[in-house]
Amino acid sequence: MKKIKFLMIAMMAFTVCTMFTACGDDDNKVTPPNPDPDPVVTPPSNYDRYQQDVNAIVNAQKKNDKVILVVAFGSTWEQAYDTFEKVVEDYKASFSGWDVFLSFSSAICINQARAGENVEPRDFYDPEHFLTAIGLAGYKQIIVQSLQVIPGEEYRRVRDSYVKDFMNNRNGDFTDDYMKSIDRQVVVGTPLMAEESDAENLAKVLNAEADVKAAVGEGIVAFMGHGNPEGYDYYGGNIRYLQLEDALRAISNNYYVGTVDMAETYAEDVLAHIGGGKFDYQVGAMGYTANYGDKNNAKKAQLFVLMSIAGDHAHNDMADEEDPESWFSLFNKAGIETAAYETNFTEACWKNTAEIKANGYIPGLAERSAVRALWKKHTSDAIKKLGTDAAMSTPTTAPEE
Repeated sequence: MKKIKFLMIAMMAFTVCTMFTACGDDDNKVTPPNPDPDPVVTPPSNYDRYQQDVNAIVNAQKKNDKVILVVAFGSTWEQAYDTFEKVVEDYKASFSGWDVFLSFSSAICINQARAGENVEPRDFYDPEHFLTAIGLAGYKQIIVQSLQVIPGEEYRRVRDSYVKDFMNNRNGDFTDDYMKSIDRQVVVGTPLMAEESDAENLAKVLNAEADVKAAVGEGIVAFMGHGNPEGYDYYGGNIRYLQLEDALRAISNNYYVGTVDMAETYAEDVLAHIGGGKFDYQVGAMGYTANYGDKNNAKKAQLFVLMSIAGDHAHNDMADEEDPESWFSLFNKAGIETAAYETNFTEACWKNTAEIKANGYIPGLAERSAVRALWKKHTSDAIKKLGTDAAMSTPTTAPEE
């Protein structure tokens, strides 16, 4: 028994000595237990990061409980960015008590702007991120105003995807109480030429513009719109260009309207119309016929862009003198002395005045205050629909059957 007790005491003494020796070898540091492995941290996705950015923008600028989200297709041209800034400034001045934000519906334009395509990198965000931020900020009345020209593909995508997804709380970002609070408090403002009467009003406004009036008094004025590709049911979209041309030609036979993406209204077709050809076009279930009568013998023409901004289509498809397929080249090749840039425009938004003075200018529709007034009229009409059955409803308030 004494021997066993002696062995146990000896073992304990050896263990204690070993512990003190180990600690002393490490400058008296106490070695902690092995920590748990580092937790896996998943970085936020681009979508989440962008949402955080937009949330910060909206929260920093929120002054009211009412908001207007202007939605443009987008661009990667500095002139267009300056035009968009002018639109936002105009809206803020015209709609007191409303916060105003700008969104791009084109992912390509957003990505190229962020990458610095043509210009210094700039951040723009899509309507989904903005509407989420607007909802999270607790806005009580929301107008989504389209800056499109016709009620075509882009407008319908904004209305039928972005806004309806928001109203359906697709991502579950909002409480039922909030969704109930915005029932019939969200309205989508219509494009520039939503109705035939809008096309007629636009014709009057354009004809009253000093630079347009001067040009049509000297020869042909041809407007280049965008148009929608064929094969889609956008009746009420493409036909607006034809109705605008009818309204303009009722004022002067020197007016013509074409597009870059609507069959039978390309530059070659416009030149054929100038030559006096008959025009037949099928729009949805309806046929459209225009008779251009006698040949237009004018030897001079001015081209204008029929889009909200002067961007890639305006400067390349319409005005590029080095591109044999541009409107400028085709018109001149047809023997018509044609200009795409002008020096008679006084409302230029582009801040590069030296470039304007040196090379002339291509004004977008949204640079014309009288045309912006037509868009703002649609916004005012949308505001009047708030709280009525013409506004959008949320499923949380739909009556139970």
